Amino acid sequence: MSLLQLKNAQLSFGTHVLLDKAELVIQPAERLCLVGRNGCGKSTLLKIINDEMQLDDGQRIVTGGIVIARLEQDPPLLAEQSIFDYVAEGLAESGELLKAYFHHTHLVAQDPSDANLNKLERLQSELESLDAWRLEQRIEQVLNQLSLPAEQPLSSLSGGWRRKAALARALVTDPDILLLDEPTNHLDIASIQWLEKVLVDFKGTVVFVSHDRAFIRAIATRIIDLDRGFLVSYPGNYQQYLDKKAEDLQVEATHNALFDKKLSEEETWIRQGIKARRTRNEGRVRALKALRKEHSERRNRQGTAKVSLADSQASGKLVFEALGLNYRIEGQTIVDNLDLTVFRGDKLALIGPNGCGKSTLIKLLLGQLAPDSGNVRMGTALELAYFDQHRQALNPTDTVIDAVAEGKQEITINGRTRHAISYLQDYLFTPDRVRAPVSSLSGGERNRLLLAKLLAKPSNLLILDEPTNDLDVETLELLEETLAQYPGTVILVSHDREFVDNVVTSCLFFEGEGKIREFVGGYADVTAWYAQQNQAKQETKPQNTSQTAAPKASVQKNKKLSYKLQLELEQLPAQIEALELQIQTLESQVNDPDFFKQDPNETATMLEQLTQAQQALETAFARWEELDSMS
Repeated sequence: MSLLQLKNAQLSFGTHVLLDKAELVIQPAERLCLVGRNGCGKSTLLKIINDEMQLDDGQRIVTGGIVIARLEQDPPLLAEQSIFDYVAEGLAESGELLKAYFHHTHLVAQDPSDANLNKLERLQSELESLDAWRLEQRIEQVLNQLSLPAEQPLSSLSGGWRRKAALARALVTDPDILLLDEPTNHLDIASIQWLEKVLVDFKGTVVFVSHDRAFIRAIATRIIDLDRGFLVSYPGNYQQYLDKKAEDLQVEATHNALFDKKLSEEETWIRQGIKARRTRNEGRVRALKALRKEHSERRNRQGTAKVSLADSQASGKLVFEALGLNYRIEGQTIVDNLDLTVFRGDKLALIGPNGCGKSTLIKLLLGQLAPDSGNVRMGTALELAYFDQHRQALNPTDTVIDAVAEGKQEITINGRTRHAISYLQDYLFTPDRVRAPVSSLSGGERNRLLLAKLLAKPSNLLILDEPTNDLDVETLELLEETLAQYPGTVILVSHDREFVDNVVTSCLFFEGEGKIREFVGGYADVTAWYAQQNQAKQETKPQNTSQTAAPKASVQKNKKLSYKLQLELEQLPAQIEALELQIQTLESQVNDPDFFKQDPNETATMLEQLTQAQQALETAFARWEELDSMS
């Protein structure tokens, strides 16, 4: 027996059709993933299922007694109310009584007067009549599962922790249908993996919207595709959906091509028929009119975003170098003795739980914060583009076109001038949307707009802080391809595991207490290494301490550099910087239009100097890497 059905569902906002005679059946114990382009109506559909929004036409049929709870797309607003109060509000009347009892208990502890004791007794009696004590235990159980402190105010929580509080509010009702709108946004990887386990063990039905492909693969038992107003069910896992969806789109494209060919032939016939004869085949004329009507009503699939990169001069080969970096905040160690070198072209991911210090490390590298000890050196000729997760680079009162073109009608990329509307269409903003205020955009649209704004300007260093939030899968995949082709350096903060694996060449993993370990590869390589270490620990039998200590000391002794080699290693960064400056000076002279008008002997000498400097730089880098690996 189904829990909920939508029959012949119809919903439009102006001329934009969100649901067109849509059909949906939700069964018990399913985990349905709702997928589709940004702005296609996924969040709206969740509101319809939750009876927060009404259909224009059609039926919403719900089995009696079904409890539905929804986790909203954005974390709750900052407020002074406690986490307990916020979570309890999800239980309606019982929750309000629990809130009152919770606060009155504290009041009685401070003022045990008869009036306060009598009120506490009345509240206790009302709670017993509603069997609400069971609900209080449920709240405490969920808060403990999520490690949420009951009395802490929401205003003191980060976005990720507020997201957890919102999830607790949804779970505490023990719903038959749990609706989740982008549940992984603002959660770190450990919390995402915890959520995966919770949802797999959840006895009810889950309907969720997500663009986190690893999360979808782990959770979904059926995919519901919302495309141009139509709902199509794809049983099976996410990969099966991708294969079948690609096949369906190919069939649709073939059908449309045949249809368009037939329409063209009929249009040619009707024009020739008017000239050649007075009478016409009225049946064929009526068929042509039907073809015209069908063509006018066709809703073509929106094109794919086109991301273009503005050219920029190359930075120096060394982008960042940190030696012995230490930083503490209020007694907490954020970075502990970090040595790090980032070279031009590296694509580096920072991975760790919320609040571990990823953003702090970026600020230390950029010189926005001063370390407690250690040194940070930035390379030369850096042109930075910064994508922040809070989208502070966007002014909510600006229109879409002004956010990118800054009040102009045209934009210049790589020396080519384009109309700003044309450029924004590459990022899937239709002409009627470019005059809309930024505040009216969805989360995915704001992320696309910020990408359009940043990538229109030359850069050779991209810092991306949670760029994947709210982006649809097709735009995510396009962004992956763009970053793979990006000639500069990328530093990425993301909890999207598949995105990290597809983009980066190395990772910094924050182990805790300021310890940061560097890995070659993506998140899968990080987890594989730790799994291997854990397995090795389990398989290793206890051995005598004296027998194991000697080989370890021997290995460390072999790795220690001699004084001469250590001195050489310390001097190499300065040599590298000097060579880079020499090459930059020589290149500017060689690129001068009048360079080859000089005496041929002088030009040949300078070109030879440039070649020798470049070779010396490569040799210095190779030597630095060799000595660094030995230290």
